[in-house]
Amino acid sequence: MIVWQYIACLVVGYLMGSIPFGYLVARRTAKVDVRAHGSGKTGTTNVLRTAGIRAAAIVVTGDLLKGVLAVVFAGLIMGKSYLAVGSFGFGLPLGQVLAAFAAVLGHNWSVFLKFRGGRGVATFFGGMAAFLPVAALFGGEILLIGAVVTRFVSLGSIAGVVGTYAIVVPLTVLNGWPLEYLVYSLVGALVIVIMHRGNIARLIAGKERRLGDKAEDLKPSPSEEGGV
Repeated sequence: MIVWQYIACLVVGYLMGSIPFGYLVARRTAKVDVRAHGSGKTGTTNVLRTAGIRAAAIVVTGDLLKGVLAVVFAGLIMGKSYLAVGSFGFGLPLGQVLAAFAAVLGHNWSVFLKFRGGRGVATFFGGMAAFLPVAALFGGEILLIGAVVTRFVSLGSIAGVVGTYAIVVPLTVLNGWPLEYLVYSLVGALVIVIMHRGNIARLIAGKERRLGDKAEDLKPSPSEEGGV
């Protein structure tokens, strides 16, 4: 029974994450298809550059909530179910992590947008906030400070998720937090860093766009750009 509950957590998390707030809000507020501008991503940064700050605020809120609600629904699905495998036990924390990570995947590869989407940063932090708010707050502060100081959202995003993992490690040791949460912070950070590989190359080359720059229409071979 519990295996099907875990599968349900994955499915619900993915579908929740797939809701394309960036695409929908940009269409509604600015009458533009955000996928045809800037990075072609549906995340907050590209929406900010194509549809403005108000639209971006709505999108980041929606994308955060996707991660939060995925974890909430996982709690409802799992209840008090528990599975013992040898000396290991699996219960609610695994269900929460599966749902949260599936939401990140859904955001990045939405079934509603032919498997296109954003970078997963806001949704990652939403999931983290639902079960480890202290770590999410710490990483979120690093993201904001890094983005404001350097004016590179991509750099702030990378620093934020890496910082989240870095703080979860000692706090897990000291507080005995479930190892599943540590795995989520690590795997989520790795996925987001990989999603920013093009940004990293441009940062090194000095060609990365800064916060406040406007998006341009995509060319036949669109360049990738940062997006939360």
